[in-house]
Amino acid sequence: MLPLIVGNWKMNTDLCQGDALVLKLRELLKGADSAEVVIAPPFTSIHHLYHLLADSPIKLAGQNIHWEKNGAYTGEISGEMLASVGCKYVIIGHSERRQYFGETDETVNKKVFAAMRHSLKPIVCVGESLQEREGQKTLKKIKTQVTQALAGLGSAVKDLTIAYEPVWAIGTGKTASPQQAEEVHNSIRELLFELFDAESAREVRIIYGGSVKADNIDELMAEPNIDGALVGGASLKAEDFARIVKFQPR
Repeated sequence: MLPLIVGNWKMNTDLCQGDALVLKLRELLKGADSAEVVIAPPFTSIHHLYHLLADSPIKLAGQNIHWEKNGAYTGEISGEMLASVGCKYVIIGHSERRQYFGETDETVNKKVFAAMRHSLKPIVCVGESLQEREGQKTLKKIKTQVTQALAGLGSAVKDLTIAYEPVWAIGTGKTASPQQAEEVHNSIRELLFELFDAESAREVRIIYGGSVKADNIDELMAEPNIDGALVGGASLKAEDFARIVKFQPR
């Protein structure tokens, strides 16, 4: 299975800026086939960029999803809507969604099932705060998040990706050391084997997010249980994101 590199644009880029970024990425990533590449633009750009990427291996993701198919949920977006504009993936439970918009492990679980009903592959984010890290509670927190987010999935878990993103490393310039990240990734892998059948657990990709940059991707990807990256700010710079996609494990 190929490593997965995901660019989360967050609330950045208008249509023109998105166009320019995608066109540059297409040029820089021509012939690159060592990783599966996904970008998550703002909702306003997805349909437009879908046409620019029609003959490209770069896939699209939504940055969020509602658990209902439709209804009176002002400002929300459904799995059906995301699928209809060409999305193949969706990010669920990002720490910014948890911090600013009240996302919980329970709603993450509901959103995972909603995504799968529409053949969208969930990228489920988990991670600890600085206080939890310093209090030696990282693995306990991750275990709770993974267990509750994936409850009831069964063998369908094989189509899911888990993104470990320590909250203290997102947008701060701080990055978990490769060894810190590997420790958590390994614990997630072991937990998956406890919760699910071995074949399904083995198929889950566990990727790292948290100030991933062109100058730290090689060391991160050298770790045996890091299967890719969820990239924030660096995904807005075509050259940097292309270098991340073309990582060279040390």
